[in-house]
Amino acid sequence: QVQLVESGGGLVQAGGSLRLSCTASGRSFATYATGWFRQAPGKERELVSAISWNGVNTYHVDSVKDRFTISRDNAKNTLYLEMSSLKPEDTAVYYCAAGTDWPTSGLLLTIRGYDYWGQGTRVTVSS
Repeated sequence: QVQLVESGGGLVQAGGSLRLSCTASGRSFATYATGWFRQAPGKERELVSAISWNGVNTYHVDSVKDRFTISRDNAKNTLYLEMSSLKPEDTAVYYCAAGTDWPTSGLLLTIRGYDYWGQGTRVTVSS
């Protein structure tokens, strides 16, 4: 099992930047594929970015490509999401998640693939 704790959310103006962190404890973090999801009020939780267990492969949803970067440091048991050029539509609660049953690509691209979730950190982007 792994426990996940997000941090780094907050209030930022449009065009600003934030870095989210997700610190893992428990079973070896390096064996997990990980991702960032977000859920805006009244909307379903959606995958934002994913990264393979070794950090080699990454995925970003089209709406955040060229603005967000996912990375991980397995030595520090930490997952990151660098967000820049933030827009009001990025406002949501952001969750990190981890799963072990990853495919050849190492990327988990569906919510069903994730077994463990953090409690979420709120990001608010003002216009």
